[in-house]
Amino acid sequence: MPEEINHRRRLFGAAAMTLAAAQLGVTGSAMAQSGKTSAAGVPAIKPGTNTSFGPIKQINAGLLNIGYAEAGPANGPVVILLHGWPYDIYSFVDVAPLLASSGYRVIVPYLRGYGTTRFLSDDTMRNGQQSVVALDIIALMDALKIQTAVIGGFDWGARTACVIAALWPQRCKALVSVSGYLLSNVDDGKHPLAPTAEHDWWYQFYFATERGRAGYDKYRHDFAKLIWQTASPKWNFDAATFERSAAALDNPDQVSIVIHNYRWRQALAAGEPQYDDLEKRLFAAPVITVPTITLEGDANGAPHPPPAAYSKKFSGKYTHRNIEGGIGHNLPQEAPKAFADAIIEVAGY
Repeated sequence: MPEEINHRRRLFGAAAMTLAAAQLGVTGSAMAQSGKTSAAGVPAIKPGTNTSFGPIKQINAGLLNIGYAEAGPANGPVVILLHGWPYDIYSFVDVAPLLASSGYRVIVPYLRGYGTTRFLSDDTMRNGQQSVVALDIIALMDALKIQTAVIGGFDWGARTACVIAALWPQRCKALVSVSGYLLSNVDDGKHPLAPTAEHDWWYQFYFATERGRAGYDKYRHDFAKLIWQTASPKWNFDAATFERSAAALDNPDQVSIVIHNYRWRQALAAGEPQYDDLEKRLFAAPVITVPTITLEGDANGAPHPPPAAYSKKFSGKYTHRNIEGGIGHNLPQEAPKAFADAIIEVAGY
């Protein structure tokens, strides 16, 4: 769900498609596009054209055994796509074949606490703080022998991509971030917002309680559906689309990771001390130097800052693009062509 609260506190006060689908293992009418290409070379596609990935791969990486989908040529330039909460890799089920058809090797991992990703040890803290989730992706890149990649995401995924771009720019060739610059500052998060803004973050206060933990555990799918509806009020997703993604929330670590993530951001739960130096650097709101495109949907029902609030946080070549047509928070799944276009464009900067 929306990953902007601490930033707000600071700044507000066709044949190719067939091949790509085969590489990804996508099912559905994969040829349902016009055949015309944009300047970026991506054919038009109707959202929901593709309905599944091929077999999910698994690899040990850092603290995790990470599940991920892969598409495109093994020797192509790498793109890593990162999902948010309460979503999963299916946010990119139409984006991945578009990029694969353009020659990119596309990696779409389940974040910790989602899908088939599992901790290697029962003793590892189920930590959701921002630097740790980013380190998972660095570990995945190391395990796959990927030195650098274009990284794109939304929600938790956009935050994670921003962390990597800020702390390890040598690993991030370029960045696509929905809703902009999303680094958190726990100290800033202690300051109250106006009541209307606090209302938008109701679930964070719910998660701060043990009743909230129990309620999220018991009603995970109902909770996710409510968030989907409020964050993307004009997206008429069907039951099958929702259930494909909601299955990822049945991960045994989902509740612990989500609760820790939101409590940590409100300074209600401690992080792990070995990550303190990384968090200190992030709390200083470092400028992101890699080429970046930020995106925003015109019907994003989740709290999000205006582009003017974060444009100066990007010092490399930078573009912001508003995506029209009733596009909500889950922008890659609602507007896959626009997201894929941005990836290809920023990769060429």
